[in-house]
Amino acid sequence: MNRVKITMSYNGSAFMGSQQQPTTTETVIGTLIIALRRLRIHTLPKGSGRTDRGVHATHQVMHLDLPHYWTDLRRLVDMLNLQLPPSIRIRRIEFVENDFHARYSARKRVYRYVMKEGRSNPFEDNFVSFIPSLNREAIADAIKCFEGTHNFELFKKSGNDMEHFVRIIYRSYAYSHKGYFVLVFEGNGFLRSQIRLMVGFLLRISAGKATKEQLIEQLEGIKRHSTDIAPHNGLYLTHIKY
Repeated sequence: MNRVKITMSYNGSAFMGSQQQPTTTETVIGTLIIALRRLRIHTLPKGSGRTDRGVHATHQVMHLDLPHYWTDLRRLVDMLNLQLPPSIRIRRIEFVENDFHARYSARKRVYRYVMKEGRSNPFEDNFVSFIPSLNREAIADAIKCFEGTHNFELFKKSGNDMEHFVRIIYRSYAYSHKGYFVLVFEGNGFLRSQIRLMVGFLLRISAGKATKEQLIEQLEGIKRHSTDIAPHNGLYLTHIKY
């Protein structure tokens, strides 16, 4: 067996999340497994981390142990893309050391949350979170509070199976681009729905329903001020750094 690193993109609105599930094959990994089996590859891919239903990825990473007879990786990319639906594209496949692990070898993960002010439209609704009104200056100021090492226990969805809630956010910032408002979070890891809960709090600040000081109190574990969770359609996994 030879271990390979797979970099892929997918439209999350077409799937019930990224992780394999016992009750459905309509997940990213479930769909990939079906395509791999058609090419006589029966080992299971391991992802860098899960994305929830409706969450997208431009650069998701997985690893896989390939049978020795698969040596032409460019051909494998082409063959897999022929087997996969248009909602998933394999960007590249490359040989890596056998101790490489898509999840445990990762040092940093980068997510973007894409918003647009105004009413939704049928051409972007699956890919952008539409907000009636945005206070961009307030969000750009408050988002910096997330930088650093924090216990994110009050920014996780119930049912999280993690035992430790401390995460490092190396960078968190906002910028405008061609009518879109984009939030960027770069960290060593994220809890279940953590980013959507962080964005939900920022949207409360934008709407004048919460303050930056309340955000800091929730980050410090003093008091939970918000359980708002931002819609899934604006969230993208954009980079895994090794």
